[in-house]
Amino acid sequence: MITVVGVRFKKAGKIYYFDPDGLDIKRGDDVVVETARGIEYGSAVLGLREVEETEIVSPLKKVIRIATEEDQSIQRENQEKAKEAFAACQAKIIEHELEMKLVEVEYTFDSNKVIFYFTADGRIDFRELVKDLASVFRTRIELRQIGVRDEAKIVNGIGPCGVGLCCANWLGDFAPVSIKMAKDQNLSLNPTKISGICGRLMCCLKYEHDTYLDIRRELPNKGEKIKTPDGMGIVLDAVILTESVKVRHILGENDGRLELSEDIVTYKKDQLGDNPVRPKQVEEEPVDDMRFDGLDDYAAGDRAARREAAAAASATSQDRDRSADRRDKGKGGAKPQGQGQPADRDQRRPQKDRTERPERPERTDRPERPERPQRQDRGQGKPGAGASTVPGAPAVSGPGTGSSTSQERPWRSEKGQQTPPPQKLEPVQSSAELSDVEAEGSDEDVQKPRRRRPRRRKKK
Repeated sequence: MITVVGVRFKKAGKIYYFDPDGLDIKRGDDVVVETARGIEYGSAVLGLREVEETEIVSPLKKVIRIATEEDQSIQRENQEKAKEAFAACQAKIIEHELEMKLVEVEYTFDSNKVIFYFTADGRIDFRELVKDLASVFRTRIELRQIGVRDEAKIVNGIGPCGVGLCCANWLGDFAPVSIKMAKDQNLSLNPTKISGICGRLMCCLKYEHDTYLDIRRELPNKGEKIKTPDGMGIVLDAVILTESVKVRHILGENDGRLELSEDIVTYKKDQLGDNPVRPKQVEEEPVDDMRFDGLDDYAAGDRAARREAAAAASATSQDRDRSADRRDKGKGGAKPQGQGQPADRDQRRPQKDRTERPERPERTDRPERPERPQRQDRGQGKPGAGASTVPGAPAVSGPGTGSSTSQERPWRSEKGQQTPPPQKLEPVQSSAELSDVEAEGSDEDVQKPRRRRPRRRKKK
C-alpha cells in the first residue's frame, strides 16, 4: 500500500495521484506540485489515503508545498494574463485567416509555457501563427487541438434536461457510450433526441444502462411462450421501466398454428409464476466515439453477424488467391503485370474443369514428306531452266543438272517398300513459247540464276 493524495487542476477535471512527501494535506487545500509540464497549481480533492500499487503510475511526482498567499496571488495573475493572451491570439488567427476556433488559454504556474486550446475540422498549418505568438509573449508556445466534447466541458452550458452539463460540473472523465445503449433502453434513435449540445451521444445514456440489462435478463423474450395465471400465452412486448410483460393468451391450435386472443393482458414479473429463466447473452458494442456515422448500420441488423460474414468472405477470397497462385506456378510462373494478365484475379474468365475436356487422340508418326519437285519456268531452255518435258521438244540440260532418270532415288515408305516417285506436272505452253525454248535452250552463256522460292514460316 502506498500513501497518496488526489489533486485536480480544473473544475470537474481528472484526479491525479501525488506523493504527499510527509506533508499533512487535507481535502480542499491548494497545493503546488511537480508535473511533466512543469510546476502546476492545483487543489487537493482527496485527502491522504492508501491505494494499491496497481492503481498508480510509477514513479509518483511529489507535492512541493501547500500553497501560500504568494502562490495564490501568482495564480490570479496568471489567470488575468491568460485573458489578455486570448484576445491577442484571436486577433492573430483573424490576421492569418486560419479556420480554427480558440477555446481557452492557460499559463503554467511558473509562466514558462502558454497553452492555447482550439478546435478545427481538420489539420491546421499554424507554424506562422506560433512564430508571431512567440515574438509577442517571449515564452514557449503550445497549440493543442481538442474535440467537441472537451470544448463543451470547458465552455459549459445547459443540457436538454434543463440542468448544467454533467461533463462541466461533476463528470471527471468521459465514459464510453454507444448507440446500442439507446436501443437497449427502447429510446428513439432520432439523433436530435439522444445527442447533447456537443453533437455526440449524451453521456447520461451510460448511467442506467447496467440496470436496464439486469431487468431485461429477468424478463422473457418477445415471442416466447410463457405460463400466466390465466393460462399459456405469447409475449408481445417487455416493459423494462415497470418490469412487466404484455401477453396474448392461446385459445387453441389449428393445423400447427396458434389461435391467440384479441385481448392484451399486462402481467408483472412476480405474477408470471414458475417460468424457466433463460439467461440472455448481452454483447457490449465497441465504442463508436459517440458519433452517428454508423446509425443506419446499427438499425439495419446485428453488427456481429455482419462481421462474421465479412470474415468468411475474406477467407474465401484468400483461398481463391492461393489456388490461383498455385495454378500460375504450375504453368511456369505468373506473367508480370500488364502482359496479358488482368489486374484483378476476379476478372479472369473461369476455367473449365480438366475432367470435362475431351481426351486428345494419340499422335501417330507422320510419313516422311516427299521432296518437292523443282519449279520449271514457262520458258524451258532459258538460262537457269532445266530439261524440257514438253512432248516434241528437244531435251536440253542446263549446267549443273543431270538426267531426270539416272539421279532420281527410289521413294521408300516407312516400311521400306519402294514406291514410284510422284509424277511431275507439265506446264501448258503455247506454240510461240515452244519456239523460244528451241531457240534459246542451247544458249549457256547468258543463263540467269534461278529465282529462289521464299521460305515458308513455320506455324507455332
